[in-house]
Amino acid sequence: MPLTLNDFDYELPPALIAQAPLPERSASRLLVVEDGQEMDRPLADLHFADLPTLLRAGDLLVFNDTRVIHARLHGTKDSGGQVEVLVERAVGPHEALAQVRASKSPRTGSRMRLAGAFEVEVLGRVGEFYHLRFPAGEDLVDLLEHHGKLPLPPYIRRDAGDADEARYQTVYARERGSVAAPTAGLHFDDNLLERLKAQGVKLAWLTLHVGAGTFQPVRVDDLGEHRMHAERYVIPAGTVAAIEATRQAGGRVIAVGTTSLRALEAAAQDGPLSAGSGETEIFILPGFRFQVADCLITNFHLPKSTLLMLVSAFAGLHTIRRAYAHAVAQGYRFFSYGDAMFLTRNPGAEHDAV
Repeated sequence: MPLTLNDFDYELPPALIAQAPLPERSASRLLVVEDGQEMDRPLADLHFADLPTLLRAGDLLVFNDTRVIHARLHGTKDSGGQVEVLVERAVGPHEALAQVRASKSPRTGSRMRLAGAFEVEVLGRVGEFYHLRFPAGEDLVDLLEHHGKLPLPPYIRRDAGDADEARYQTVYARERGSVAAPTAGLHFDDNLLERLKAQGVKLAWLTLHVGAGTFQPVRVDDLGEHRMHAERYVIPAGTVAAIEATRQAGGRVIAVGTTSLRALEAAAQDGPLSAGSGETEIFILPGFRFQVADCLITNFHLPKSTLLMLVSAFAGLHTIRRAYAHAVAQGYRFFSYGDAMFLTRNPGAEHDAV
């Protein structure tokens, strides 16, 4: 029987949605779905600081080094109404696609004054986004960094504070462009990275700029009708070489986060993994055949979300249902500031096809 949206639902007590990070990054809990062929694979409750015990010399961790920008802006329409703008992504040096919240939709050709500092022109609609033109005198990202606010996810019921400026970024964030953090990476601190390198674990990097679409719910019961938002990625030649060397040496390729996984698998869909840049709308559902990643480090994801479908494709639908039920029963913290999982790819999950 075909899988539908309800197959990816689960009950989550609101109290388990983490509203703030723990004092220490690596103090988060880590639920390990242990390797094995049986359907009911054992689960192990660890802490993220225990990650080195799961890895061995020659394994390769692939991180997303994107940096979250100050993509949220408040302002007024030329009619006087209040607006909230969340930039989705740049489409040129002075233009962007954005979500706009207002009592009445802004008209094409109208203008909005944002942050009390500058005006943008509404050029039109692109799907659910507005196409906006920003002032030409300053780099778009610099303008946002100076006047905008850090955009916390909608399920965090508070405004971003000073602490979030550091904690809603990974310690290795470099490339500006995301409107949401690659949250699996938030658990790594400098000390843990040094421990892993001293153990002989290799590190590699790619960039995928996360869009606000990562929080958009799936609204169709027939999953084949859902369309993903495009996201930009860059995979350096050094990362491709590191993956090949790891394969040759018998090590494992471990994607740190669903964003790293999506970039790797998108770049390998039409042949061998190759370096370069591109855009991906890849929608990973049960039945997907993974080409690159052997293991995945990931946070817990929203019910009925595309990311829950992705981890179900990776580890198996039955396995993920068991793991999430265990996490709820054990009081794990969920979503961006929550706890993490360590998953090993289950080849048998390809038979769960939608």
